[in-house]
Amino acid sequence: MASYRMPFPRLLPALGLAAGLASIAAPAAAAPSQALDRISVWLGGYRADADLDLTLRESESGLDSGRLDVGDFKDTVGRARLDFLIMDSQGFSFDYYGLSRDRSLTLVEPFSFGGTDFDANAVLDTRLQFDVGNAAYRWWFGGDQTVFGFGLGAAWYRLDARVRGEATFDGQTVTATERYKDDAVAPLVQLGWRHAFSDNVRTYIDISGVKKNGGSLEGHIYNGSLGVEWFPWQNLGLGAEYSVSRIKLDGSEGSYDATADIKLHGPSAYLRLRF
Repeated sequence: MASYRMPFPRLLPALGLAAGLASIAAPAAAAPSQALDRISVWLGGYRADADLDLTLRESESGLDSGRLDVGDFKDTVGRARLDFLIMDSQGFSFDYYGLSRDRSLTLVEPFSFGGTDFDANAVLDTRLQFDVGNAAYRWWFGGDQTVFGFGLGAAWYRLDARVRGEATFDGQTVTATERYKDDAVAPLVQLGWRHAFSDNVRTYIDISGVKKNGGSLEGHIYNGSLGVEWFPWQNLGLGAEYSVSRIKLDGSEGSYDATADIKLHGPSAYLRLRF
């Protein structure tokens, strides 16, 4: 069964504070490109086709679980974003989402972990949880209707992988549970394009990359999005987007190593606020 935690209740106070600071910092007289807003808020959901794989290794014995297929599924991932300008063509961008997946797996080959040997056909209960938040400073270049953007910042991400299994020997049941949990901060690069067909209809492309070599949790996160926005009212509108994400993380904790391979793609729908 898949379960997702919506980030909005925790993020709304932070979004409100950031929006208030942006409104204070923004010069009142100047006007940015029609493709940009002083303050932009996205609140919505990412209807993701997800493929999650997990591998556990015990470094001392060399035992390897092989690829544990945590699941291919569709569900909605809550997502929140905030952009604001502090000058006509510079500003900050924030983005957050998190997902988790629980699944029971039947082993096709023998596997050992936690000092317990599991035969083929044994059942393991797995959980894979992933959270990521981005913050970047962005520069925009272009004219009144079309702009190109470049951003530099940092991404915080967390991986929580748990495996629990039971094995029976001579009529006795032995339970073993192993957990990997760690987080890290890595450099972030963003590229963007915005075009305004009118004040009410706009389109955009966003590409971002995160890569970290070394440390207890290394790997990469790549994202690409194509979206459109429609504002039937001046400050309130709707957004639709299609996104693709590729996430590969390798972590080490104690005598265990974990590898998570996550693939996401699908449409998103947003309530859009602009000021």
